[in-house]
Amino acid sequence: MARLDRKFALITGGSSGIGLATAKAFAAEGARVAITGRNSAALEAAAREIGSATLAVVCDVRKLDQLDALAQRIGDEFDGLDILFANAGLFTNAPVGAISEAEFDDIFAINVKGVFFTVQKMLPLLRNGASIILNASIAWRMGRPGISLYAASKAAVRTFARNLSADLAPRIRVNVISPGPVDTPIWERGRDAASADRLRRKIEAGVPMQRMGKVEEIAAAAVFLASDESAYMMGAELIIDGGTSEVPGAMSL
Repeated sequence: MARLDRKFALITGGSSGIGLATAKAFAAEGARVAITGRNSAALEAAAREIGSATLAVVCDVRKLDQLDALAQRIGDEFDGLDILFANAGLFTNAPVGAISEAEFDDIFAINVKGVFFTVQKMLPLLRNGASIILNASIAWRMGRPGISLYAASKAAVRTFARNLSADLAPRIRVNVISPGPVDTPIWERGRDAASADRLRRKIEAGVPMQRMGKVEEIAAAAVFLASDESAYMMGAELIIDGGTSEVPGAMSL
């Protein structure tokens, strides 16, 4: 039997990158999957990749009325949820002196407010024994230039895993995945091919494993947390970063 057989899953930000890879992995393990995103064309294309049974719903997690509509649609289509992967997020890289109020508000609206209210709005649909997975980042664990705003937002997500677990135990488990650098289209946005390649090589040079992670590797961790194999895990963090945060000394050997 597949590990997620007869389970129903919702993945926010499921039209590309980690979200799309996880949706494919969930479907391959037997789950019926719903994905959200803000671009309808990208969502439809992703749904075709995942499989014909995929439910694709346009939803901006910053907007509570859209989350309410999403919950209604999920309830109508699925009649409940076993897995919620709050994956939708926004990355920014800018020095503290260059961050505008609008950028501050946008990052926290998606990465913090969006995660919290996604969980809140889906709570009535989550069955006993359900698994909530939050997507954070190793950024919150490390002091690096240019990511103060992003790192702070992901620190909040890590804290949610602990405290939402305390609120929801023992009925629902909440855990968090903290990826390191992962090979997704985010590194190419706003850059030409040469600039993107230089950035990738610079990032890889700082990873003990000398490469970026693959979206499929993050998806495999999400499958584990979604499955009964992790039934005794609650409030925990899975760090998947090629050793970047835990063994940085390996780079000096």
